[in-house]
Amino acid sequence: MGLNDSVIHLEGIEKNYYMGSQAIPVLKGISLDIFRNEYVALMGPSGSGKSTLMNILGCLDSPTGGRYILNGKDVSKMPDDDLAEVRNTEIGFVFQQFNLLPRLSAAENVALPLIYAGVPKKERIERSMEALKKVGLADRSHHKSNELSGGQIQRVAIARALVNNPSILLADEPTGNLDSKTSVEVMQIFGKIQEAGNTVILVTHEEDIASYAHRIVRLRDGLIESDKTKEQYIIHPV
Repeated sequence: MGLNDSVIHLEGIEKNYYMGSQAIPVLKGISLDIFRNEYVALMGPSGSGKSTLMNILGCLDSPTGGRYILNGKDVSKMPDDDLAEVRNTEIGFVFQQFNLLPRLSAAENVALPLIYAGVPKKERIERSMEALKKVGLADRSHHKSNELSGGQIQRVAIARALVNNPSILLADEPTGNLDSKTSVEVMQIFGKIQEAGNTVILVTHEEDIASYAHRIVRLRDGLIESDKTKEQYIIHPV
């Protein structure tokens, strides 16, 4: 598979932070391709650079050096306004803190990105319901956050991330606030989303959560330590 097949193409990505005039390198030359419909977990200990890499992948931050091609567009040196537009159309985010607005219903929360995108109300409602159907929550569309369980709230957040039909779904520790039974249910939903044709990138420090992905990329000290598909590694039962 070549560059044309990749949703994400990273070439020598570097990221420095500055303390005064001193540069502190966090990413030290990351090259990586993620292809359409892949299910990838990004792992690494605290300080490995995985959160910084996630912010760059999600167009929340720009690299200091290197190239990032997202769906054929070079986003590495885009101005913030253009980057925001790419972020809103190409990337669906699912965070550990569900970030739902408590006064809105599930359907209204899911439709929020469409309001920012200027989508007419009738289409917003249709697309919001379609996204809730994908996560098995169409029957809860009128419920507010305080009437839903933690797992249902996270599913609403996943539906909201899907509503714009993004190129990639980026999930940051998506089960961090859930018990183990609910975590399994949420991870099964990510599996179904990937099977339906979406590209899913999962950022986690938990081996059992990473084991749902088909490929695990491990970072250490700002570099890729290993990049293996499921066939190439064995997850030992706990």
